Amino acid sequence: MGEFVVSARKYRPQTFESVVGQSSITTTLKNAIKNDHLAQAFLFFGSRGVGKTTTARILAKTLNCFNLKEDIEPCNECESCKSFNEGHSFNILELDAASNNSVDDIRNLIDQVRIAPQVGKYKIFIIDEVHMLSSSAFNAFLKTLEEPPPHAVFILATTEKHKILPTILSRCQIFDFHRIQVQDIVDHLKSIAQKEGITVDDKALHIIAQKADGALRDALSIFDQIVSFSNNNVSYESVLTNLNVLDYDYYFKVTDHALAGEIPENLLIYNDILNNGFDGSQFILGLAEHLRNILVAKDPRTIDIMDVPADLKERYLKQSEKSPQDFILTALDLMRSLEGQYKASKNKRLHVELGLMKFCSIMHTLQKKEVLS
Repeated sequence: MGEFVVSARKYRPQTFESVVGQSSITTTLKNAIKNDHLAQAFLFFGSRGVGKTTTARILAKTLNCFNLKEDIEPCNECESCKSFNEGHSFNILELDAASNNSVDDIRNLIDQVRIAPQVGKYKIFIIDEVHMLSSSAFNAFLKTLEEPPPHAVFILATTEKHKILPTILSRCQIFDFHRIQVQDIVDHLKSIAQKEGITVDDKALHIIAQKADGALRDALSIFDQIVSFSNNNVSYESVLTNLNVLDYDYYFKVTDHALAGEIPENLLIYNDILNNGFDGSQFILGLAEHLRNILVAKDPRTIDIMDVPADLKERYLKQSEKSPQDFILTALDLMRSLEGQYKASKNKRLHVELGLMKFCSIMHTLQKKEVLS
C-alpha cells in the first residue's frame, strides 16, 4: 500500500498560476519581477490557509530560477528549482517565528544574511508567523531590514499584522491576502476529484467550501476526511452526516409553513432536528442565513451574491416570490433577537419553539395591519 499524502501537500501550488483565489497579488509579483521593480522586504498578511507561505515559496523559487518562462513562472528544471523542490536549497531559508522568536535566533539569521548566495542571484529569508517575534528580536532585526545587502530578500508572513512594530511595517511592501471565495474552492476541489478519480456532488462541495470559511487548507482537510468516510463517493448526504450540517430542505419547509401560519408542522420539524443531534443555536443561525438568501433573491441583480449551487438559487428565487419583504425583514429581526437571547435562556427548547410560533404569526400580523390601515 502506497504512502498517503494529504491533498493540502500533494496539490500545493508550484507556480503563481496555480495559486487559488489570489490573482491580483500573484500578477503584481510577476510584474515586479518582469520589470525589475522588486522590493527587498515583503509582508504577506491574511487569515490561515489562504496561501501566504505557498506564495512566499513560489516567489523565492522564481527569483532564483535560471530559466524563467515567458509568463514569469519558474522552470522547475534548472539546478536552483530542483534543489528547492527537493528541499535542500541553500539560498532559501525558512524560519518559524512561533518557535524561534528570541534575539539569538534573529542574530543567527543576520549572520546568514551577510553571506552571499553560492548559486543564484538572491538569498531569500521566509519568516512565518513573524508577529510572534519578541520586541527585542524585532529591534535586532530592524537594522538589517532597513539596510539589507543587495542579495538579500525578506518575505514575512503573518495572520496578525497589528502585532508587528510600525517601524517594521514601514520597511515592507505589504500584500493583504483575502479569504478565498466559495466558488474558487469548489472549482479547486472539483479539479482534484477529477485527478483522483473521486465522484463528487456540486452541492456537497459547496457545503465543504462554506464550512472552510475562506481557508483552502481547511477545505482540503475536510475533503480528505469526507473522501475517507464516503469511500471515494462524496455525496451531499455524506457531507451532511460527516460535518453535522442541517439540510437546506429543513429551512425551505420551515419557511413555507411560516408563510402559511402552520405552527404545529414547524414544531414537529424542530423536534425532528433535535432528535437528529442538532442544537437550537445552529438551527437559528441557519434559518437566519436562509432568510437572508431569500431577501437577496428578491432582485435578479443580487442573486449571484448567494454562495449556493445553481439549482438551489432557483428554489430561493421561487420562495422569494411568495415571501413579502416585510415578512423577511421582520423574521430576520426575530432571528437576531432569538440568537442574542439563546445562551442566557434556561429552557433553550422552549425559547426556540416560542420563536417559531412568532415566526409563523408574522404573516397574520402583517395582514391584520393591512386591513386596519
